Amino acid sequence: MRHLSRLAASAVIAGLAFAPASASAQQFINVLTGGTSGVYYPLGVALAKVYGENIDGVKTQVQSTKASVENIKLVTQGRGEIGFALGDSVKAAAEGNAEAGFPEKVEKLRAIAAIYPNYVQIVASKDSGITDLEGLKGKALSVGAPASGTELNARAIFQAAGMSYDDLGKTEYLPFAESVELIKNRQLDATLQSAGLGVSSIRDLAASLPITVVAVPAAIAEKLGAPFQAAEIPAGTYDGQDAAVPTLAITNILVTSSDVDEELAYQMTKQLFEHLPDLVAAHNAAKAIDPKTAAKNLPVALHPGAERYYKEAGLL
Repeated sequence: MRHLSRLAASAVIAGLAFAPASASAQQFINVLTGGTSGVYYPLGVALAKVYGENIDGVKTQVQSTKASVENIKLVTQGRGEIGFALGDSVKAAAEGNAEAGFPEKVEKLRAIAAIYPNYVQIVASKDSGITDLEGLKGKALSVGAPASGTELNARAIFQAAGMSYDDLGKTEYLPFAESVELIKNRQLDATLQSAGLGVSSIRDLAASLPITVVAVPAAIAEKLGAPFQAAEIPAGTYDGQDAAVPTLAITNILVTSSDVDEELAYQMTKQLFEHLPDLVAAHNAAKAIDPKTAAKNLPVALHPGAERYYKEAGLL
């Protein structure tokens, strides 16, 4: 298991004269993301820059982590102010799910916003001959970092398909970039990645060798139920992908802790939506972020500061 990487980037400081407001002097925002080759990380860097430039007296930092599960734990331990997490991980934390890494309900967990969907993207080298879930049997697959949101997605999909990791020839628990490198080196047949469309790790793989994007049938989404939903990876998302491929999608959520100051949570929500073009410039996945749906169908309560923003904006 990889150790938590050190603080991986700084998205520096200080709101200027036009900053709208009000967090206390020298307040700190640590933005919890994921691996540097995923989508959480570039969006987190952009978000930290927005906060640093538009919230008075705030210093920001970006931390690369193992993503959803770790981010939920860190933010509710007071080691981050905002983090990215998959909807099913948030639901597991809110309800208490030992298998997902939450033996008790995470009482302090709160939501800032539902953002863009993650797509389950199972990608194999064309040479492996894998074309569907059944074809993964006996093959070598990376299912994501241990107990990460991606790995929880993998477990759920295998269970719904009547399969388990025991059906695989080899199971690796690796982050996205490392998984891709092993496929390039012919040490791995496929990778399962839960990420925004166009994730850099899979773009890199598709540019290096012929790939097959493996279908996940809509019946799997129906069996799993919310927060999973049937979706598709559009044709042309990756080099050599000529047709749309069915898969599952899960909404991502920006989470925080009930211990975070109400005014700070308000500003984090407000600045997110007032500077969406900055996030889109960092990654196209942010095009799907919509303030009209950001406060709906959440598996955990909104932070009061976020709730205040949505009410003021007429969205609640």
